[in-house]
Amino acid sequence: MAATSSPSPDGLQRAVRIAAPGAAPELSEVPVREPGPEAVRIAVEACGVCHSDLLIASGALPGTTFPVTPGHEIAGRIDALGEGVEGWKVGDRVAVGWYGGSCGRCDACRSGDGIHCPQLQVPGAAYPGGYADSVVVPAMALAAIPGELTAAEAAPLACAGITVFNALRRSDARPGDTVAVLGLGGLGHLGVQFARAMGLRTVAIARGAEKEPLAHELGAEHYIDSTAGDVAQALRSLGGAKVVLATVTNADAMSATVDGLGRRGELVIVGVSPDRLAISPLQLISGDRKVYGHSSGTAVDIEDTLRFAARTGVRAWIEQVPLEETAAAVARMAGGRARFRMVVTTGR
Repeated sequence: MAATSSPSPDGLQRAVRIAAPGAAPELSEVPVREPGPEAVRIAVEACGVCHSDLLIASGALPGTTFPVTPGHEIAGRIDALGEGVEGWKVGDRVAVGWYGGSCGRCDACRSGDGIHCPQLQVPGAAYPGGYADSVVVPAMALAAIPGELTAAEAAPLACAGITVFNALRRSDARPGDTVAVLGLGGLGHLGVQFARAMGLRTVAIARGAEKEPLAHELGAEHYIDSTAGDVAQALRSLGGAKVVLATVTNADAMSATVDGLGRRGELVIVGVSPDRLAISPLQLISGDRKVYGHSSGTAVDIEDTLRFAARTGVRAWIEQVPLEETAAAVARMAGGRARFRMVVTTGR
């Protein structure tokens, strides 16, 4: 028997919908959905606004059908359980990120790498996302939220946070190694915090001398102004980087760091760009360097991220707006006017 809490009396809820690719977000009333087998309904408390939501809203993600309700940085409480759900109960605090479920049967899933499942479900594309009062998701996508984190704090960590945390912990960097974070935006400001909390000698790289105080406030030991000189030379003067975590979307800026990698150093790319890197084989062979991309992670990885952040004090710097102002929040994010992360809240 499915367990459930009471939906809204009229069976409707608020949801932000985009009618067609490129259309403006509009607040609408839609029917409250009931969870099917192995799924739960989450009463959404907060949902982060991610740049990837803009890709979904533009129709760039294959398989997206319109109208869509974006939102894949979801935090809230379970308010209904579908048949067969075990290990969760109504009232549990949970988060969902880019990983919104997978087939559970393919080689990637059986290897614990469900983020690369051919049937990966992304909230907001595979099913209505978190810009709403509630969302129905597969139970396999749930991550428990520690009590130390509010919903608004947890939401961006379920996507932006896990991306940089996973990239750093799966790199070859170990406590005491030099790690440079390229960019101080939505991903980068979290990357600096996580790197410092992991015991890494943290270097921040960004454009302009005016960002140096921010870099140190976030925990960077050193700051490199990329407009003031050769970034690679500056890294070499620090002994070379074990890892450069590239959070920017500028391929040229990524390429400019390669000669600053130390022996067997790694350029780990989490910033999405369609542009080509300008790197020669000679640069890689010199020092046995590596260049690779890193995506997100599964629900278990989200839980690890949330627990680590709760223990160490890592937090996304956020601006909160009510659900009714989602269109304005999306516009601020798209226009680069947000201070790191926008989060919409439902008032629950």
